[in-house]
Amino acid sequence: MARPDKAAAVAELTDQFRSSNAAVLTEYRGLTVAQLKELRRSLGENAQYAVVKNTLTKIAANEAGITSLDDLFNGPTAVAFVSGDPVTSAKGLRDFAKENPNLIIKGGVLDGKALSADEFKKLADLESREVLLAKLAGGMKASMAKAAATFQAPLTKFVRTTDALRSKVEQGGAGTPAPVEAEAAE
Repeated sequence: MARPDKAAAVAELTDQFRSSNAAVLTEYRGLTVAQLKELRRSLGENAQYAVVKNTLTKIAANEAGITSLDDLFNGPTAVAFVSGDPVTSAKGLRDFAKENPNLIIKGGVLDGKALSADEFKKLADLESREVLLAKLAGGMKASMAKAAATFQAPLTKFVRTTDALRSKVEQGGAGTPAPVEAEAAE
């Protein structure tokens, strides 16, 4: 029979796996408490970084339906549960790992899909969600403006042609045939 404190810890970890958008497993061996505090700050407000026990976390991940992480639960492990934008947290982890080589990103899961450490580094290279949405909106606006100009072009051409003909007629009747002089009778 499982101890109640371990069962509660597994239940809490299971809830965190289910409610988060991403979970990143790291090895923190060699980091000081001050460095771990700095790491927690660098992850942003939408991430929670916790040192966990491998066996309990493996059970919790399996209960949450995540079995792809089983091979990563060895050595000292900490998990970053991300509930907001995963790109921001991935950038925080990448930047902290550059400054502190003792932090090793093992891998993790993003929206139910397992990601390797290299894939998380690629995720960190993406621009933030806001920047990507702004670029998408700008691209859509440009294509809409181009379509509007294309639809308006024939009407604009017709108006310009009509205006040019009208001005020619007003400037001396260039648009009307010239009067024919009568030829002398033979």
